[in-house]
Amino acid sequence: MKTVAIVLAMLTAAALSAAPAPAPVFKFAVSGDSRNCGDVVMPAIAAGVLKDGAKFYWHLGDYRAIYDFDEDMVAPPSLHLNQPHLTISAYLSSAWPDFIKNQLTPFGDLEKFIAIGNHELIPPKTHDAYMAQFGTYLDTPRLHAQREQDHDTADGVRSYYHWVMNGVDFLALDNAGDSTFDPKQMDWIRARLGDDSKNADVKTIVVGMHEALPGSVGLSHSMCDTSDGITTGREVYELLWNLQAAGKHVYVLASHSHFVVEDVYRTPYWKDHVLSGWIVGTAGAVRYRLPTGLGTRFAKTDVYGYLIGTVMSDGSIQFDFKELSLDDLRLANAGKNPDSLVGWCVSENKDQRIPAPEPCEAKH
Repeated sequence: MKTVAIVLAMLTAAALSAAPAPAPVFKFAVSGDSRNCGDVVMPAIAAGVLKDGAKFYWHLGDYRAIYDFDEDMVAPPSLHLNQPHLTISAYLSSAWPDFIKNQLTPFGDLEKFIAIGNHELIPPKTHDAYMAQFGTYLDTPRLHAQREQDHDTADGVRSYYHWVMNGVDFLALDNAGDSTFDPKQMDWIRARLGDDSKNADVKTIVVGMHEALPGSVGLSHSMCDTSDGITTGREVYELLWNLQAAGKHVYVLASHSHFVVEDVYRTPYWKDHVLSGWIVGTAGAVRYRLPTGLGTRFAKTDVYGYLIGTVMSDGSIQFDFKELSLDDLRLANAGKNPDSLVGWCVSENKDQRIPAPEPCEAKH
């Protein structure tokens, strides 16, 4: 019997070793927060994404500053550039069209998805204004067909949506208002993730949103900012954890904090309930200082760039951060933006204040 057991073990090991390694299926690209210097940075991101052969680009919100002029629209006075005067009203009316023209158009015919950020709701901007401006990006043929397939057309086009591609369910969520998911969106999320749990064809769930779920290394600059955000964010996290525990591959992507960090949910808050997650707010916004206590995980600030996700045949996804160099930015901006502005975005577009995160607990 012992000999038989040994032979069976050897045969099993041989079968496992003969199994083909997972192969790449397709790539996609993600980043967020392109205010301030996005007109300088996003064309370079587009050039890199197209060169990488990604199937789509996903922007996680905060397109323009709105509360003040973006420096790529009104250059810093220290650069002494001879620019026409831009009034506040002219800026507010042109900010979103500027984003479309200078940040999305460089991607050409590549499929593009967008999520809403908190700066899209800074007064006088509103959710209704956002839907009016960006409705065509929220109702592409792929998204329209997905709603038809889901029998989910009653409420029309929304700022949150999903699409399934090659066994991967991508969910773009909206936590831009009060750092939370509203009740109707929570019903929708429960339904979508419930369907995924029963669908053997969906191997992988990728959730993208502006603010990270509660308990990330971003801590106070996340859904931890409000009680409702903590409550709804924790429920979504637990739903995703249950899917992962059941054998699905789960990944959570966010921006909002203007740096790049991987493994953002490996924290004391979540203990051994760790989801794979990234924060990638590196598309042009003023760069923040990194939080303390990150250990050895990959983390960088004062950089611009994007994530490339490579979906493998077993449903797993390999993520790599593609950092842009000064030469990349100069090449993408040649003949479009002054070199002095490109240099300012690289050397001066940063906030030196050290964050002091607060505990992620109920707010009163």
